[in-house]
Amino acid sequence: MASHAHEHHEPEGPALARAAQGVLEQAGEQWTAMRASVFAALAGFEKPASAYDIADAVSNALGRRIAANSVYRILDLFVGTNLARKVESVNAYVANAHPDCLHDCIFLVCDACGQTTHLDDDRVTNGVRDAAQAAGFVPQRPVIEVRGRCADCVGS
Repeated sequence: MASHAHEHHEPEGPALARAAQGVLEQAGEQWTAMRASVFAALAGFEKPASAYDIADAVSNALGRRIAANSVYRILDLFVGTNLARKVESVNAYVANAHPDCLHDCIFLVCDACGQTTHLDDDRVTNGVRDAAQAAGFVPQRPVIEVRGRCADCVGS
């Protein structure tokens, strides 16, 4: 039986970049300078970032203009290899703080301030998978998003 929730050691900064690089290379992909720049920019955001936000951050860091469509391609690769998660309702991305662990996501998205919290609860996500399978559907990558107000915004 799966655990109800699980904890991760969440590397930060260079340790997170090394973990992401290792996962990407294990997937048979190269960790290029551009991919490293996009990952660093994504990991530097406090809230989910759009491809345009990331392109601007990378452009500023490199001193040359980077097109958002180039960033989208890299983000698609990152989502496919578990280095990033897409917050579908806001069309934005967050770096996966534990890229070596593959699991389904639950995002709590604050409609007031935009803060997004990622939860791991296998009981809930396994229930969603089980319900989909019972309906004859084969789930590939469930993402659950709960919109509302975070504790900071409720208190203000």
